[in-house]
Amino acid sequence: MSTGTVALSVYCPAKTQEKGVDGMAYRVWLRAFFACVSVRFGSPSVCALRLRCPHHTGVGASFAFRSPALAPSVGASGGAGGSVPVDFVGSGYGLHTLIDHGGFATGCDASILLDSTPGNQAERDNPANKPSLRGFEVIFEAKAELEAQCPQTVSCADIVAFAARDSAYKVGGISYMVPSGRRDGRVSREDEATQNLPPPTFNAQQLEERFAQKGLGLDEMVTLSGAHSIGRSHCSSFSERLYNFNKTNLPDRSMDPIFARDLKTKCPKNANNGIDPTVPLDVLTPYRLDNKYYKNLKNHHGLLSSDQSLLSSTSTVEIVRNNARHGQAWAYKFGAAMIKMGYIDVLTGSQGEIRKNCRFVN
Repeated sequence: MSTGTVALSVYCPAKTQEKGVDGMAYRVWLRAFFACVSVRFGSPSVCALRLRCPHHTGVGASFAFRSPALAPSVGASGGAGGSVPVDFVGSGYGLHTLIDHGGFATGCDASILLDSTPGNQAERDNPANKPSLRGFEVIFEAKAELEAQCPQTVSCADIVAFAARDSAYKVGGISYMVPSGRRDGRVSREDEATQNLPPPTFNAQQLEERFAQKGLGLDEMVTLSGAHSIGRSHCSSFSERLYNFNKTNLPDRSMDPIFARDLKTKCPKNANNGIDPTVPLDVLTPYRLDNKYYKNLKNHHGLLSSDQSLLSSTSTVEIVRNNARHGQAWAYKFGAAMIKMGYIDVLTGSQGEIRKNCRFVN
């Protein structure tokens, strides 16, 4: 089975108090960088997490996790110029979704990672998250290795934030700094996702209002929507646009008819009756995080109703057009918006805890 190579190096300095942007007090200043090694499909791969702690000399431990790749023909160009295995791109989107869904539901406190317990269904088991959310195993493996070298030093919430940043670099070449110092929450409830996550049927105004509730502006909402440049969607999330838009028994007229006809071959009408295939969110570059998402919208190839509404709304159409024209400017805005989203309802100082295991409270 072919694999791709990714290396994540994390240094664990002494536990010192430092000040970050916006005056956030950090208990730990974690410096991490993402190094991508170019390999060919079929070559052995290693995703190595190298750790250095105050009481260790040199490089500490390392671990490897392997992501199965598909055929070379469906590979993508990586952020550092190497080939990106398709399954890693899926994991990359999953890592982004972990911070997107987790941050929107309860804040960036890693509550999305907690297991359900008797009498309490956790956030990750909400239908909006299960079974579509991916990337958990990456976080859990990283946390286990960090705990072995730097016990209760790096929170699960920080690991999620760094992993999302690193995946943005690997699948899109987008680089941005991520402040550390978040602490982990102790509560995870299934209904938090239902109450906070914007559904795929929202229009642009509803999206704007939901993002505003989290302190994110209109331009940031449109910019972050570009994360749908990678990943896949279940047919059930948009099948009404193909067969019965707004209860009309007709397709959504804002969708290109040829595009709709092609989707119908992949998404049968009975998609909600136990058959629910997935299709790429971005038909142009489904394995790369870039601004082609906005070009899809201009061509009326937006998959979700919430996506396509960004072109039809007078408040967002110019942002969509600008993002489609200026890929580098969008990438810069995307990184800045991701940093800001990483501040949503964070726990710091003596709030929360630093979990020993991301799946359970201490």
